[in-house]
Amino acid sequence: QVQLVESGGGLVQPGGSLRLSCAASGNIFSFYDMGWYRQAPGKQRDLVATITRDGTTNYVDSVKGRFTISRDNAKNTVYLQMNNLKPEDTAVYFCIAERIGVAYWGQGTQVTVSS
Repeated sequence: QVQLVESGGGLVQPGGSLRLSCAASGNIFSFYDMGWYRQAPGKQRDLVATITRDGTTNYVDSVKGRFTISRDNAKNTVYLQMNNLKPEDTAVYFCIAERIGVAYWGQGTQVTVSS
């Protein structure tokens, strides 16, 4: 079992930045591939970025060059640095931990980009 708690969301103006954190507890964090998804109102939950156990990263095209995913295995935490935020980035952001076909989700944190 893995428990995930996201934090760092909030209201930011277009062009601003936020850093999301996802703190994990339970089984050994370093064994898991980690990721961030987001869900806008009335839309499906979509992949934003992933980072594997060995640190390989992957991003959806719409956030490439603006978002950076990273992990600190010593702190059992994965981060999503979001720069140059746009109104279309507004969504609830969810953290996910995956290993051997089993996925664990956090409760989500709201990000609102608005002037």
